Amino acid sequence: MSDLAKDPWAKLRAATPARIGLGRAGAAQPTKATLDFQFAHARARDAVHSELDVDALTAELKPLGTIQVASAAPDRVTYLRRPDLGRTLGQGEAGKLTGQSPCDVAFVVADGLSSTAMQSHASPVIHHTLPKLQGLTVGPVIIATQARVAIGDEIGAALGAKLTVLLVGERPGLTVADSLGAYLTYAPTPGTRDSARNCLSNIHMQGGMDYETAATKIAWLCREALRRGLTGTGLKENAAAIARGDSGPALPSGL
Repeated sequence: MSDLAKDPWAKLRAATPARIGLGRAGAAQPTKATLDFQFAHARARDAVHSELDVDALTAELKPLGTIQVASAAPDRVTYLRRPDLGRTLGQGEAGKLTGQSPCDVAFVVADGLSSTAMQSHASPVIHHTLPKLQGLTVGPVIIATQARVAIGDEIGAALGAKLTVLLVGERPGLTVADSLGAYLTYAPTPGTRDSARNCLSNIHMQGGMDYETAATKIAWLCREALRRGLTGTGLKENAAAIARGDSGPALPSGL
């Protein structure tokens, strides 16, 4: 008897990471399926609650200069309960950013809802992207803890950056706990709406967007954003142009 005849769900399971056709043992799931679920749930919880190892990340980002800042959330528990505090810098933190030379692009690394994603993927994505930004000035990498996406607006404004590329740990799921997102914002300023950003999601090495692809898309969006003076709904990714390795034209809004 073939494997497919023994298990008609095998082919479908091979095509998706979703938990389907798990079978049963009496009135419950098989032991293996139960243990796999508990393991995935534990990984997701760890990704949310673990603290970012800033020293290790700083070492991985060398020779790039880094500046560490913290949001207004004093600890992880408060951060999870008060999303608003994660969107602004803590008292006195903006002073760490003064005195920097204005730049075209500033990278901001925010732990978000998955410090695991930051620890694993932030440095490789940045190192893959930088060679594609030749001719642009890039500021120091800002490592922001207990931080959400909007904190990049205050950071970018304080740095005098024309554009911020904020890397953030995305909400972990039971399939992937270390997915990274990238948000690009032109002319960052506090109060910027999310519709004024471009987002790349699902950056990870378990079937998601790989580092080289992410870096190519980020670099293309950076150049187009600076050329056109905007990000968000008015700037659409042109996959054909990215594949050719050129810088445009960007697709018009609405396509």
